[in-house]
Amino acid sequence: MFLKATPSAFVASLGLFAALALPACSTRPAEGEKSTAGTAAADGDTAAQPAPIDTIKIQAMAMRRDSLKADSIAKKNGQLPGAILPGHRIVAFYGNIRSKGMGILGREPKEQMFRKFAGVIKEWQAADPSIPVQPALHNVTITAQGTAGKDGKWRLMNSKSTIEEVISWAKEHNCILFLDVQPGHSTLQAELPKLEQYLKDPIVHLGIDPEFSLATMPGVRPNQRIGTLDAKDVNFTINFLARIVSENHLPPKVLTVHRFTRKMLSNYKNIKLDPRVQVVMHMDGHGDPTLKKDSYDAYIKAEPVQYTGFKLFYEYDARPKPHHIMTPSEVIALTPSPLYIQYQ
Repeated sequence: MFLKATPSAFVASLGLFAALALPACSTRPAEGEKSTAGTAAADGDTAAQPAPIDTIKIQAMAMRRDSLKADSIAKKNGQLPGAILPGHRIVAFYGNIRSKGMGILGREPKEQMFRKFAGVIKEWQAADPSIPVQPALHNVTITAQGTAGKDGKWRLMNSKSTIEEVISWAKEHNCILFLDVQPGHSTLQAELPKLEQYLKDPIVHLGIDPEFSLATMPGVRPNQRIGTLDAKDVNFTINFLARIVSENHLPPKVLTVHRFTRKMLSNYKNIKLDPRVQVVMHMDGHGDPTLKKDSYDAYIKAEPVQYTGFKLFYEYDARPKPHHIMTPSEVIALTPSPLYIQYQ
């Protein structure tokens, strides 16, 4: 049986992130209209005119207020109520339910895939009974493309029906769900708002993939070169998710950041953590176990952020023989022991 995520008891009882009541916005008279407020002032009305309301500033103040409250609770209790990490180990099947070529999620018929997944979950739980396993689906939802598209951004988003279908798969099997973003020649700032409606669901989390982030590399097609993101992009994503958590009274979101080279992420020391978002730096490379362990040490352990992840490839890790897919016990033995595991 898969474990069921239980986020519902989070902030509602605490009133931690109660919605901020914003005063109504002031309005300007249309061109050519006469302002009644201006007339009253001209007629000698001594009442002070209302100052214009800076809603952006108010929203920023609300974010800071919620962040301070979250910090105070996290410092007292270790993490916010409903946080998945570090109390669970997430084990995910990755891919796209509309593609056989992107990973195990989508490669096999649905029920066959879930039977296989159930066996994998049992293996992980048996390898480390001390920590519950949280099953997850990780669906690439905005995907880098081999053609530029009408807007020249080299990426394509899943349809609403596809996203809703994979959400239903996750709920049917008591999984959480990660929506993964490969921005191509677009940016996270442009792409993430498209997913906000889905991220309001407590079971939906986020992944971002620097390998396919090419906005700083004009003319480069996806898969020609390995892309890059900077700490400022990760910070934008953290703030984006933190706002959704606050506004919708949600438990913390988990954010996975794929990485298998140093240049995929610049200025990691400038990443600013927020207790509303749990950041996983995820070792995403394939190859023999020695190479994978070395990459984990070089790019994840040596440049720590918060939590760590490790990817296993059904098609690539076991080739050529005698290479093999690392077992749960081998992965658990890594230092630090990864709390997010992904199978592609």
